[in-house]
Amino acid sequence: MEIIYLDSIDSTHKYLKDYIKKYSYTKPLAIIAESQTNGIGSRDNSWNGKFGNIFLSFVIDKELLPKDLPIQSASIYFSYILKEILYNNGSKVWIKWPNDFYLNDKKIGGTITNLNNNLIYCGIGLNLNFISSEYGILDIKIDKKIILKQYLNNIMAQIPWKQIFSKYLLEFNKSKLFKATINNQKISLKNTKLNDDGSIIIDNKRVYSLR
Repeated sequence: MEIIYLDSIDSTHKYLKDYIKKYSYTKPLAIIAESQTNGIGSRDNSWNGKFGNIFLSFVIDKELLPKDLPIQSASIYFSYILKEILYNNGSKVWIKWPNDFYLNDKKIGGTITNLNNNLIYCGIGLNLNFISSEYGILDIKIDKKIILKQYLNNIMAQIPWKQIFSKYLLEFNKSKLFKATINNQKISLKNTKLNDDGSIIIDNKRVYSLR
Protein backbone atom coordinates (compact mmCIF):
# COMPACT_ATOMS: atom_id res chain seq x y z
CA MET A 1 0.00 0.00 0.00
CA GLU A 2 1.32 3.42 -0.94
CA ILE A 3 1.62 5.91 1.95
CA ILE A 4 1.55 9.72 1.76
CA TYR A 5 2.85 11.51 4.86
CA LEU A 6 1.62 15.01 5.71
CA ASP A 7 2.53 17.41 8.52
CA SER A 8 -0.89 19.00 8.98
CA ILE A 9 -4.22 18.71 7.19
CA ASP A 10 -7.83 19.59 7.88
CA SER A 11 -8.93 15.95 7.54
CA THR A 12 -7.05 12.90 6.28
CA HIS A 13 -10.39 11.40 5.25
CA LYS A 14 -11.42 14.42 3.21
CA TYR A 15 -7.93 14.74 1.69
CA LEU A 16 -8.01 11.09 0.63
CA LYS A 17 -11.45 11.32 -0.96
CA ASP A 18 -10.50 14.50 -2.81
CA TYR A 19 -7.28 12.84 -3.98
CA ILE A 20 -9.13 9.83 -5.39
CA LYS A 21 -11.70 12.07 -7.02
CA LYS A 22 -8.93 14.03 -8.73
CA TYR A 23 -6.55 11.23 -9.70
CA SER A 24 -8.86 8.18 -9.50
CA TYR A 25 -8.13 4.95 -7.67
CA THR A 26 -5.27 2.84 -9.04
CA LYS A 27 -4.06 0.99 -5.92
CA PRO A 28 -4.52 1.00 -2.14
CA LEU A 29 -3.47 4.34 -0.67
CA ALA A 30 -3.01 5.64 2.88
CA ILE A 31 -2.74 9.20 4.20
CA ILE A 32 -0.94 9.73 7.52
CA ALA A 33 -0.78 13.17 9.13
CA GLU A 34 0.95 14.50 12.24
CA SER A 35 -2.06 16.69 13.02
CA GLN A 36 -5.49 17.50 11.68
CA THR A 37 -7.72 20.47 12.37
CA ASN A 38 -11.13 19.30 11.20
CA GLY A 39 -11.15 15.52 11.44
CA ILE A 40 -14.29 13.51 10.78
CA GLY A 41 -15.56 11.11 13.42
CA SER A 42 -18.59 8.86 13.58
CA ARG A 43 -21.92 10.43 12.62
CA ASP A 44 -20.04 13.44 11.17
CA ASN A 45 -18.71 14.44 14.59
CA SER A 46 -15.29 16.05 14.64
CA TRP A 47 -12.18 14.15 15.73
CA ASN A 48 -9.17 16.35 16.27
CA GLY A 49 -6.14 16.05 18.47
CA LYS A 50 -2.71 17.20 19.34
CA PHE A 51 0.30 17.01 17.09
CA GLY A 52 1.76 13.53 17.10
CA ASN A 53 -1.43 11.54 17.56
CA ILE A 54 -2.43 8.95 14.96
CA PHE A 55 -4.42 10.40 12.07
CA LEU A 56 -4.78 7.79 9.35
CA SER A 57 -7.08 7.25 6.39
CA PHE A 58 -6.78 4.60 3.70
CA VAL A 59 -8.74 3.37 0.71
CA ILE A 60 -8.81 -0.14 -0.69
CA ASP A 61 -10.85 -2.01 -3.27
CA LYS A 62 -13.17 -4.36 -1.41
CA GLU A 63 -12.06 -7.16 -3.74
CA LEU A 64 -8.67 -7.03 -1.94
CA LEU A 65 -10.28 -7.81 1.41
CA PRO A 66 -10.94 -11.32 2.75
CA LYS A 67 -13.74 -13.11 0.93
CA ASP A 68 -15.41 -14.02 4.23
CA LEU A 69 -15.51 -10.43 5.57
CA PRO A 70 -19.09 -9.12 5.96
CA ILE A 71 -18.58 -5.66 4.51
CA GLN A 72 -21.00 -4.20 7.05
CA SER A 73 -18.52 -5.17 9.77
CA ALA A 74 -15.43 -3.66 8.18
CA SER A 75 -15.13 -1.19 11.10
CA ILE A 76 -14.73 -4.05 13.56
CA TYR A 77 -12.25 -5.78 11.26
CA PHE A 78 -10.06 -2.72 10.65
CA SER A 79 -10.17 -1.67 14.32
CA TYR A 80 -9.31 -5.07 15.72
CA ILE A 81 -6.30 -5.59 13.45
CA LEU A 82 -4.73 -2.40 14.87
CA LYS A 83 -5.82 -3.32 18.39
CA GLU A 84 -4.04 -6.66 18.10
CA ILE A 85 -0.78 -5.02 16.99
CA LEU A 86 -0.94 -2.60 19.93
CA TYR A 87 -1.82 -5.44 22.30
CA ASN A 88 1.15 -7.46 21.11
CA ASN A 89 3.32 -4.45 21.95
CA GLY A 90 2.06 -4.38 25.53
CA SER A 91 -1.10 -2.25 25.39
CA LYS A 92 -4.33 -3.13 27.18
CA VAL A 93 -6.45 -1.35 24.58
CA TRP A 94 -9.74 -3.01 23.61
CA ILE A 95 -12.48 -2.40 21.02
CA LYS A 96 -15.95 -1.29 22.14
CA TRP A 97 -18.57 -2.29 19.62
CA PRO A 98 -18.43 -1.36 16.90
CA ASN A 99 -15.56 1.02 16.24
CA ASP A 100 -14.10 2.66 19.36
CA PHE A 101 -10.68 2.12 20.91
CA TYR A 102 -10.94 2.04 24.70
CA LEU A 103 -8.49 1.85 27.57
CA ASN A 104 -10.30 0.79 30.72
CA ASP A 105 -13.45 2.97 30.62
CA LYS A 106 -12.19 5.83 28.45
CA LYS A 107 -12.28 6.24 24.71
CA ILE A 108 -8.87 6.83 23.15
CA GLY A 109 -9.79 6.65 19.48
CA GLY A 110 -12.15 5.42 16.84
CA THR A 111 -12.67 4.16 13.31
CA ILE A 112 -15.01 5.27 10.54
CA THR A 113 -15.63 3.15 7.46
CA ASN A 114 -17.51 4.13 4.31
CA LEU A 115 -18.35 2.20 1.17
CA ASN A 116 -18.30 4.12 -2.11
CA ASN A 117 -19.08 1.91 -5.10
CA ASN A 118 -16.36 -0.76 -4.89
CA LEU A 119 -14.02 1.21 -2.62
CA ILE A 120 -13.76 1.02 1.15
CA TYR A 121 -12.56 4.19 2.90
CA CYS A 122 -11.34 3.82 6.47
CA GLY A 123 -10.27 6.57 8.87
CA ILE A 124 -8.63 6.00 12.27
CA GLY A 125 -7.82 8.49 15.01
CA LEU A 126 -5.94 7.42 18.13
CA ASN A 127 -4.73 9.52 21.05
CA LEU A 128 -1.05 9.17 21.85
CA ASN A 129 -1.00 12.48 23.75
CA PHE A 130 -3.29 14.01 26.38
CA ILE A 131 -6.33 15.79 24.95
CA SER A 132 -8.70 16.28 27.88
CA SER A 133 -9.93 14.47 30.96
CA GLU A 134 -12.82 13.13 28.87
CA TYR A 135 -10.53 10.96 26.75
CA GLY A 136 -7.71 8.59 27.55
CA ILE A 137 -4.39 8.05 25.78
CA LEU A 138 -2.56 4.95 24.62
CA ASP A 139 -0.78 3.25 27.49
CA ILE A 140 2.46 2.42 25.63
CA LYS A 141 5.06 4.37 23.69
CA ILE A 142 5.21 3.42 20.03
CA ASP A 143 7.07 4.31 16.88
CA LYS A 144 4.06 5.49 14.91
CA LYS A 145 5.54 4.91 11.46
CA ILE A 146 6.60 1.36 12.27
CA ILE A 147 3.25 0.48 13.86
CA LEU A 148 1.20 1.93 11.01
CA LYS A 149 3.34 0.28 8.33
CA GLN A 150 2.80 -3.05 10.08
CA TYR A 151 -0.90 -2.30 10.34
CA LEU A 152 -1.29 -1.50 6.66
CA ASN A 153 0.74 -4.59 5.74
CA ASN A 154 -1.67 -6.67 7.83
CA ILE A 155 -4.64 -5.09 6.05
CA MET A 156 -3.10 -6.16 2.74
CA ALA A 157 -2.43 -9.67 4.11
CA GLN A 158 -6.17 -10.50 3.94
CA ILE A 159 -6.40 -11.99 7.43
CA PRO A 160 -9.66 -13.98 7.46
CA TRP A 161 -12.67 -12.42 9.19
CA LYS A 162 -13.25 -15.71 11.01
CA GLN A 163 -9.82 -15.42 12.64
CA ILE A 164 -10.37 -11.80 13.70
CA PHE A 165 -13.94 -12.37 14.88
CA SER A 166 -13.04 -15.36 17.06
CA LYS A 167 -10.74 -13.09 19.07
CA TYR A 168 -13.08 -10.12 19.13
CA LEU A 169 -15.88 -12.33 20.43
CA LEU A 170 -13.87 -13.05 23.57
CA GLU A 171 -13.76 -9.38 24.58
CA PHE A 172 -17.23 -8.36 23.44
CA ASN A 173 -18.64 -8.66 26.97
CA LYS A 174 -16.68 -5.51 27.90
CA SER A 175 -18.89 -3.59 25.48
CA LYS A 176 -21.98 -4.63 27.43
CA LEU A 177 -21.00 -2.23 30.22
CA PHE A 178 -21.36 0.73 27.84
CA LYS A 179 -23.72 2.38 25.41
CA ALA A 180 -23.55 2.82 21.65
CA THR A 181 -25.18 5.43 19.45
CA ILE A 182 -27.81 3.74 17.30
CA ASN A 183 -30.17 5.83 15.16
CA ASN A 184 -28.88 8.93 16.97
CA GLN A 185 -29.80 7.52 20.37
CA LYS A 186 -27.56 6.25 23.16
CA ILE A 187 -28.55 2.62 23.64
CA SER A 188 -27.27 0.30 26.37
CA LEU A 189 -25.42 -2.74 25.05
CA LYS A 190 -26.10 -4.71 28.24
CA ASN A 191 -28.55 -7.21 26.73
CA THR A 192 -27.16 -7.40 23.22
CA LYS A 193 -26.19 -10.54 21.36
CA LEU A 194 -23.24 -10.50 18.96
CA ASN A 195 -23.77 -12.41 15.71
CA ASP A 196 -20.99 -14.06 13.75
CA ASP A 197 -21.30 -11.45 10.99
CA GLY A 198 -20.43 -8.70 13.51
CA SER A 199 -23.97 -7.37 13.83
CA ILE A 200 -25.80 -7.24 17.15
CA ILE A 201 -29.35 -8.05 18.15
CA ILE A 202 -30.86 -5.32 20.30
CA ASP A 203 -34.57 -4.96 21.04
CA ASN A 204 -35.15 -7.79 18.55
CA LYS A 205 -33.52 -5.78 15.76
CA ARG A 206 -30.31 -6.54 13.88
CA VAL A 207 -27.87 -3.62 13.83
CA TYR A 208 -24.69 -3.45 11.74
CA SER A 209 -21.54 -1.43 12.38
CA LEU A 210 -20.73 0.14 9.01
CA ARG A 211 -20.39 3.91 9.46
